[in-house]
Amino acid sequence: MPCSLSIFLPDGKGHAILPLVRNNIAGSPKGPSAAGADKRWLRQEFCSLRECFPPEDVAAASEAICRHLADWPRLQTARIVMAYMAFRNEPDVSPLFRRLSHIYWVLPRVEGDRLVVHPYDPDRLVRHPYGMLEPAADLPVVDPIRVEIVLVPGVAFDRHGGRLGFGGGFYDRFLPTTPALRVGVTYDTCLVDQLPCTAADQRMDWIVTPQGLIQVR
Repeated sequence: MPCSLSIFLPDGKGHAILPLVRNNIAGSPKGPSAAGADKRWLRQEFCSLRECFPPEDVAAASEAICRHLADWPRLQTARIVMAYMAFRNEPDVSPLFRRLSHIYWVLPRVEGDRLVVHPYDPDRLVRHPYGMLEPAADLPVVDPIRVEIVLVPGVAFDRHGGRLGFGGGFYDRFLPTTPALRVGVTYDTCLVDQLPCTAADQRMDWIVTPQGLIQVR
């Protein structure tokens, strides 16, 4: 399946892994507009695109993202930050747990139709039926009100802070329960000009890609 992942490292170097981007996903350097497209179709297209990225290039893009975040004063001074355990070729932010070890890192756990927050403990991660790692259910529960920044995964994002998730609505239900700054984490290829968002879709405050941080509202 043809795909492309452009990685822009902090030293200014960039490259395309494969020469062709899937039809209707390719666009200008600012990213394509997907405002009129069906969410289910977009979700399938972006998931297919992302899942064919080579592992070594996912690692390089993830490293670039982590560098930008580790150098960001807002994150450096935060006390409690919610991250995620990457799966299905999501950018991996777990190196930040050691780089910024002074932060109290927390992770979400799926419970019914909601997310419950627990401390990150590398020895107490369990595999959810969906496939991702999450904290054990008997770990202490962290009140979302205490969280200062949430690193939010997603299938795709837009330059207005719009987010396309897997369709379960977990983050759309969770984010209104916390005053935390919302930072969408994505690849440059999965950042578009506009997604088809509704009033129920929670928007980000910042987006981070291998190119850097973008304040979107």
